[in-house]
Amino acid sequence: MKRVLIANRGEIALRIIRACRKLHLETVAVYSQADDNCAHVWAADRAVRIGAAPAAKSYLDTQAILQVALSTGCDALHPGYGFLSERADFAAKCQAENITFIGPSPEAIAMMGDKAEARRTAKRFGVPVVPGSEGAFSDAEAALQAAKAIGYPILLKALAGGGGRGMRVAPDAGSFVALFAQARNEAQAAFGDGGIYLERFIPKVRHIEVQVFGDMHGRAMHLWERDCSVQRRHQKLVEEGPSPVLDARTRRAICEAAVKLVAGIGYVGAGTVEFIYDASRKEFYFIEMNTRIQVEHPVTEMLTGVDLVAEQLRVAAGERLSFPAEGVQACGHAIELRINAEDPVRGFLPAPGTLSKWQPPHLQGVRFDSHVYRGYSVPSFYDSLLGKLIVHGNTRDEAIARARLALETFGAEGLATTLQFHRQVLEHADFLDGSVHTRWVETEFAHA
Repeated sequence: MKRVLIANRGEIALRIIRACRKLHLETVAVYSQADDNCAHVWAADRAVRIGAAPAAKSYLDTQAILQVALSTGCDALHPGYGFLSERADFAAKCQAENITFIGPSPEAIAMMGDKAEARRTAKRFGVPVVPGSEGAFSDAEAALQAAKAIGYPILLKALAGGGGRGMRVAPDAGSFVALFAQARNEAQAAFGDGGIYLERFIPKVRHIEVQVFGDMHGRAMHLWERDCSVQRRHQKLVEEGPSPVLDARTRRAICEAAVKLVAGIGYVGAGTVEFIYDASRKEFYFIEMNTRIQVEHPVTEMLTGVDLVAEQLRVAAGERLSFPAEGVQACGHAIELRINAEDPVRGFLPAPGTLSKWQPPHLQGVRFDSHVYRGYSVPSFYDSLLGKLIVHGNTRDEAIARARLALETFGAEGLATTLQFHRQVLEHADFLDGSVHTRWVETEFAHA
């Protein structure tokens, strides 16, 4: 592996470039017309414009991206997160062109990307799953009959994607058909697949995810868990690790369950096995697996000292996992706050515009991953993420205090951001005592 094409943009593209430099790999960036002034364009060894601003005409254009990879002599491709990162057909096309796809095999992506198949696979390896449908539905009436057998409330989930798109909660049979149509239409528009999977909806659960890695030599390991329960409509806003609600026995069990799945399917690369956790019963259930690097991967990096993106590159090149045989140790507590160009007062409405002031904090124990700068114009075509503020402390209390200080010294003007929302979260009694759940933002913040 000598030259890597980065099939993404913004913050994650910069993160991949840094890892490539660390390993002395050349980089080629791609960018859309809207991203002429995006930092990843300057940071890469070479950059090629691939299309117009809309993602469908640029970052989702598989033919254009592969053409750039071939014409620039790239022997590997890193998809980052989002866009093409979990498209099995794209990974297969890379393989067909002898380009190393820095991620799992097309077969693993397809297996875990199909939520019904992922559920069946998890059950096969003894991983507990939420009661739900064995397949996906396109017909509302057939789905209605399945929902009756599962029991209400029902969570409707897009079969082919994530990130909260194509998700609805149906409280009863009377609302089911209309909500099914909404979820199906949204899933079709976002992923090109309108299939809807059904799960029993369990209120007030935590969202726990386990960072996993596998290599080509049959080794599978975990790097502990992250708690992503502060979210709005299934979009994560705050992530932390370790989870403040897991005891040692449950932590060990949930991590071992994740490794069972990874080892069972012969998974290669970085991934995240996601669970919901009922704190009142101390029970956890597998919900899905993300076959890519996560937005919140810096939480694990801060806890363990492992460069996860560099490890992706090494594993894709055929190297063995670099982790010690006894496993990776996690130290202290880490919290990540997603700073988005959104207006929390207006229901987190995206707020594209120009940053007239941008002064991130520079403090000990604080990391800030971002691609924006003063004078940067945030486009309306993509995710609203401006940057990720990650803090580490010896204890959770210390990490929270450090995050508060970082937010106090963070200056941003010119457009609405989620900075003030995060300040409120870190002062809230529910967050401080660890009693939040996945619907907490909607219930505690009226504007959400």
